Order: sequence, then C-alpha cells, then structure tokens
Amino acid sequence: MSDLTGKVALVTGGAQGLGEAICRVLAASGVTVIVADIREDLAEKVVSEISSEGGKAAALRLDVTDEAQILASIDKVIAEYDHLDILINNAGIDVTVSIEELDVKDWDRVLAVNLRAPFILSKAVITHMKQRKSGHIVNIASTASKRTWANATAYHASKWGLVGFSHALHVEARPERVKVTAVIAGGMQTPFILDRFPDTPLDKLQDPKNVADTIRYILTQPPETVIPEVMVIPMQESSWP
Repeated sequence: MSDLTGKVALVTGGAQGLGEAICRVLAASGVTVIVADIREDLAEKVVSEISSEGGKAAALRLDVTDEAQILASIDKVIAEYDHLDILINNAGIDVTVSIEELDVKDWDRVLAVNLRAPFILSKAVITHMKQRKSGHIVNIASTASKRTWANATAYHASKWGLVGFSHALHVEARPERVKVTAVIAGGMQTPFILDRFPDTPLDKLQDPKNVADTIRYILTQPPETVIPEVMVIPMQESSWP
C-alpha cells in the first residue's frame, strides 16, 4: 500500500457530512488537507479540530460555481504547497421537487455544483498532475447514478453525468499515470439526507466515515493499480435492492 504522508488533498464540500469525514480520515493518515467549502466558518471549525488532533489542514472558502475562483484557488494551493496530489470532488446539492415544480434556475444550479464544478476543478489540476506523472481525482457520485426515484431529476442527471465524466477522464489520464475514481456512495448519516428527510431511520444509513475509509483505501493503492469505480452502500439501505 502507498503511504499518504506528505501528500496534499483538496476536498470540496469539506466542512460537513462526507466531506468532513474525508478530511478527518485523510488528515489522520498524514495528508495535508485543504478544507474547501462555501461556508468558511464551518471549514475553519473542521481545520481547528484537525489541528488540535495533530493533523495538518487549511480552510479555503470556495464557491464551486465560480470558475475564476476555482482557478485562482488551485493556483494558490499549488504555489503554497508546491504540489496538489489529490482532488476530491465531493460538493453536491439537490432540489427535491417534481419536474413541474423544478425551476430552470434550480436545474442549472444543481448541474453547476454537481457536474460542471468537477469538470472545471479536474481541468484545473490535470495538467499539473500529468506533468508530475502522479495524482488522483476522486469524484463522489451516488446510487442516484445507478437507479432513479421520483422528484430528483436534476440530481440524477448530474450524478449519472458525473460517473460518465469520471470514466472518460480515467481513460484520458491513465496513460499519464494519473488516477481517476468514481465513488458510488449510498445513504449516509449526513445533513444532506437528514436535513431533507429527518424521519429516515439511522440504521438504514451508513456512517460517512465508512465511505471515507474506503476512499483512503483507494488512495493507498500501489502506483501500478487504479480502481476506476467502487460502490459503498449500507447493509440495510431500503433504496437499493
């Protein structure tokens, strides 16, 4: 297994839920974590807690719908740390309404965060990673990329698209020894689920740390091995066969 000590990772949506769990797990493995989130106050809190536990982390206010801000942020991180080894495209949103109720602006916003942003972020880091013949991009998808349910047309479109994008990027990046992985995550005990569906039984959801541990496993594969896609779901999740 590869050692992650000294690597630098940028995690979007890193201040809450799965993103926070990823930041904590990677920091505990010796990674310097850039906690990127539109909520800078929450990002700072995560950084403070990671630092108090002996980890290395920095907060970055990042609106992933702002292309100029993304490009400036990537340049800043590379300039400060000299390298960026890992990009975790985790930020995601949903608007849970029927297609009749779904405003075009909300459709555009969901696609902007869930699909357009991973494209821009990946495009911003890929040349740097190819030049170094090293790097790993992880795209956090969902079981919503494998099946569908009502009142989530934009979310499904974005996550199906993200998996397709991830595999296409894997084909482009692989010859330059840059790895790309799509993580299909099932329901988790996070605000993303519980704020919208507070009656969801917790025993039907998984601890986000379990998914974060899986991501760490993916990142520690030897240089000659890549995992293009993995699915991690709760044992009792009712939305999956």
